[in-house]
Amino acid sequence: MHPVKFAQSEKEINACWDVVHTLRPHLEKKDYLQQVKDMQQEGYHMLYIADNDTVAAFAGYRNLYSLFAGRFIYVDDLCTLPAFRGKGYAGALLDYIHALARETGKTSVILDSGFTLHDAHRLYLNKGFRLAAHHFSLKF
Repeated sequence: MHPVKFAQSEKEINACWDVVHTLRPHLEKKDYLQQVKDMQQEGYHMLYIADNDTVAAFAGYRNLYSLFAGRFIYVDDLCTLPAFRGKGYAGALLDYIHALARETGKTSVILDSGFTLHDAHRLYLNKGFRLAAHHFSLKF
C-alpha cells in the first residue's frame, strides 16, 4: 500500500486539487489554496495517498471537543479519484485516522455522508461506523 502523507506545503496542497474538486465541485481553483491554508490555521488537516505521481485519494479532518461526543476526530472530506477506486485508498485513509484517534486519546471518529453515496456507506459500515444521526442544515 502507498504511504499516507500530510499535505502541508503549497505544492502538496495543490497536488490534491483534482481529487478535492471531484468531491467539492463548487470550489474554484483560484480560491482553493488560500482556503485550505486558512482552514489549516483553524485546525484542518489534509491527508493524501499518491499512486505514482497522482494524488489518488485524500481526507480532511479536524480534532474537536463537544458535549455530545467528548474529544473526537471529525472527518470533513474523503474522496478517491474514480480511476483509483477499489484499490483500498479510502479505507487506508480511514484506518490511518482511526489509529491517530486512538493514539491521541479520542473517544471516536465521526463523519457525515450524503444520503445517496451508497458505496461510501458500505465502506463506512465495513470499517465499523454505525448510523448515529441525521444531519440537518439551513443555508442562507
